[in-house]
Amino acid sequence: MFARIVHHLEEGFIALLLALMVTISFVQVINRYVLGTGFTWALELVTYLFAWLVLFGVSYGIRTGAHIGIDVLVRQFPHKLRRIIGLLGVLACCAYCIIMLVGSVGYVYKLYDLGIEAQDLPVPRWIPFIMLPIGLFLALLRLLQVGWRTLLGQQEGLQLADEAREAIESVEGVEVVEAVEILHPADPARQEKAP
Repeated sequence: MFARIVHHLEEGFIALLLALMVTISFVQVINRYVLGTGFTWALELVTYLFAWLVLFGVSYGIRTGAHIGIDVLVRQFPHKLRRIIGLLGVLACCAYCIIMLVGSVGYVYKLYDLGIEAQDLPVPRWIPFIMLPIGLFLALLRLLQVGWRTLLGQQEGLQLADEAREAIESVEGVEVVEAVEILHPADPARQEKAP
């Protein structure tokens, strides 16, 4: 129950960030090209919102298996070896997140200590940059969840998006053989020789 609430809040926050970006950009375009005016802070705010969307979306992508990866070689191994390789991949991602998390905490603290304001927004610069450690911490938590499920044998590591399979499955009534024939038509000379 709690996990479902967290998932809905996560999706809602991503949708809110995207809606704010689109709304601010739309109002800015109308103001600039129709009314001949505009907000000086709009571009900077949309840039920060986009950064928040990306950093928050990293953990969401880990949870939903939306990240793209190349696993054609790993899929050839037996199940147990795929789990070991997946766990090594998760550990490498965790190490990267920890390094970036430590660096981002130091960076945000330095911004807080210096008291620098944002360029066009009247807020301290550390406030929009606080998403760096928050996003990396959320990604680390999701990676630890994946690592735990991998240890328990519930999955084989990071779930990666398989766009080719999804594209084939989305076309109803078309078999893979038909798709191959469309992409590589039969040689006319070969068809004439056929009985």
